[in-house]
Amino acid sequence: MQPTSNMQPRRMVILTEGQLGTFSSKTAASLVRYKSDETVAVLDSVYAGRKLEDVLEVGTGIPIVATLQEAMDFEPTSLVIGIATPGGVLPDAWRETIHEAIEHGLEVVNGLHTFLNEDEAFARHARQKGVRLWDVRQPPGDLDVGRHRVHGLPNLRVLTVGADSSIGKKIAAIEIDRAAREAGWDAEFVATGQTGIMIAGSGIAVDTVAADYISGAVERLVLERKHRELLVIEGQGTILHPSYSGVSLGLLHGAAPQALVLCHQPGRDVMRNLPVTVPSYAEMITAHETIARPLFPCRVVAVSLNCIGMSLDDARREVDRVEGETGLPATDCVKFGCGPILEALAPLRPATGNTP
Repeated sequence: MQPTSNMQPRRMVILTEGQLGTFSSKTAASLVRYKSDETVAVLDSVYAGRKLEDVLEVGTGIPIVATLQEAMDFEPTSLVIGIATPGGVLPDAWRETIHEAIEHGLEVVNGLHTFLNEDEAFARHARQKGVRLWDVRQPPGDLDVGRHRVHGLPNLRVLTVGADSSIGKKIAAIEIDRAAREAGWDAEFVATGQTGIMIAGSGIAVDTVAADYISGAVERLVLERKHRELLVIEGQGTILHPSYSGVSLGLLHGAAPQALVLCHQPGRDVMRNLPVTVPSYAEMITAHETIARPLFPCRVVAVSLNCIGMSLDDARREVDRVEGETGLPATDCVKFGCGPILEALAPLRPATGNTP
């Protein structure tokens, strides 16, 4: 997990074969949005020849190609696996493409739970070709349990939370961080998932950390950045999700945030991949604030909506409706900017304007 400052810019081919889409290839979608200058092509034979912006709403001018050989015309340095499968398992059909990339001397960037370096065939081939296999989700080996060392820090910590997975927590955190820095805050985005790490160049993918060490891993990320005035911490899953609640709770306790931004996608009534009703805004606000209260004061200060696929008029109406329902400032950070969220955070800004 090398910092961006120590790395040469990549020239990425993003592999999505047959799964290109905003939610089906969310790693690809985020990289195209935030690393478009490093993305030379998307590899997907099903969508080859189509305009990427018609599929993802971003990525103008980035070609979709059918084969890796075609992608080599754009002089890539890296093949990036652009999907996040249920359970993080590598599709068997993609093994041949990964071997082809290694044969071409390309770095392979892998955000799945299947670690390429632990696959003897991939590892041996990579050694032979002198190629790096970057398993982004591989956690550090020296993690500790949480020690409750963060709650007293003078900086402002904001955690994005939500009512489901894949609902916009990462994008909200990145956008809030960018808006804050543009407004003069000494801010930093803290990545806790594989795609966030690819974008930021550092972080820990907390969903591969042993359960006892999740809060400690997040605590480490915060303490390493304690000099920052504002930390915007990427949320994962939701504390009420039957599949991911443990990770989400560890994040909440490890980050000890003073402020939460609740993220939601209008129309998402059932959790992805599960027959579970998405909780109401009121239920989610109460749940997070109640769980945090015994350890540290914490409140939801704003709502960030993911209105992808909606017109600007429809999105604005939904923002207004949610503000009326919750009594909190709301926005879609991509469509309308993060101004209302920064206004909600302003009263919590450290008094000195910076931290020691």
